[in-house]
Amino acid sequence: MKSVADLRDQWRRLDVTVQDLPVALLLTALALVPAWHRHGTQLADLVPARPFGVWGVLVITVECLPLAIRRKWPTSSLALVFAGFAADQLCGWNTLGGTALSIALISAGIHIARHRRATVIVASAAFLALAAVLARMGQLGFDVVVLFYAVLASLWAVGDGIRRNRLAETEHRRHAEETARVAERTRIARELHDVVTHHVTAMVVQAEAARYLAAAPERLDEALTAVSGTGRHAIADLRHLLDLLNPAHGDELRVLVEQTRRAGQPVELVEQGSSPDTPGGAGATVYRVAQEALTNALKYDHGARTSVTVRYGVGEIDVRISTDGSGSSTASPGGSGRGLAGLRERVGTLGGDFTAGPGADGGFLVTARIPVGVGS
Repeated sequence: MKSVADLRDQWRRLDVTVQDLPVALLLTALALVPAWHRHGTQLADLVPARPFGVWGVLVITVECLPLAIRRKWPTSSLALVFAGFAADQLCGWNTLGGTALSIALISAGIHIARHRRATVIVASAAFLALAAVLARMGQLGFDVVVLFYAVLASLWAVGDGIRRNRLAETEHRRHAEETARVAERTRIARELHDVVTHHVTAMVVQAEAARYLAAAPERLDEALTAVSGTGRHAIADLRHLLDLLNPAHGDELRVLVEQTRRAGQPVELVEQGSSPDTPGGAGATVYRVAQEALTNALKYDHGARTSVTVRYGVGEIDVRISTDGSGSSTASPGGSGRGLAGLRERVGTLGGDFTAGPGADGGFLVTARIPVGVGS
């Protein structure tokens, strides 16, 4: 049976038109209720020129149903909704469908990406033209026009403010990911320097010692074998560090799990959802969380059944790694905890959450919620 989180993820993966359709249908149904006619927005005092009938249904449909495309095609949605609103007002029906104009305006303020100023100018001109026609057909005061225009402008401003906040949040996350990526590359560069210095120094010392062992072939062979072994270790360490500079994190995660299995840890990997393209710090952080958690599992719960679950949602990645506590410890108690502390700081930098501690079944549990970039 699917959990609420799974159902929520499935809903979020649907096209935005499908997600917005229920609101459009609900408002359409409410506006069609005969008892609620003439209880909606009313600009001018007009007597209905014709019965509601089929034309009324058509007007309500044009006024409300375009809300289903308010995020996908916000300009078209606003134009259609306003056309339906204008027809509703000119016919004097004043239905609850007028509420759709408020929703369409806020959505347009949020989602229109291009020609925003032109949209405001055209929409203002259309409203003033409607007001002029209504004033000639019935009673419409100047104060009502100004007040209603101010309300409409405020609704656009609300949408515009939400859009600005989202753009600022996206930029903040992008900057945080870039900062995390630079910090990670700096750390790897330091490790690269240490690896090269350590192994090359050892090889030089061993090679220098071999020069004095020509009279003892058995010891010379041992010294040259040590030099060769050190070189191979250096190449392996360098290759690992260079791979970390530009990993394909999905493949790297599966390789990491397979390596942990070969080390004697029964690991089950579960990936839910479609893996998004996660440039920057998010994808690398998923790998780091799994790497640190599996390393600790090998040290402190070796041989225990281990579960790695990565759930790719909209705007975030959830990682959960747990052991069942049935293994044995191969490390001395009381580790430094620097790895977990560093992960907590790194995930926090991206705006996410990180927890690590004993699980309910006696094992160890690591969870992380890692945000990814959100488009406007």
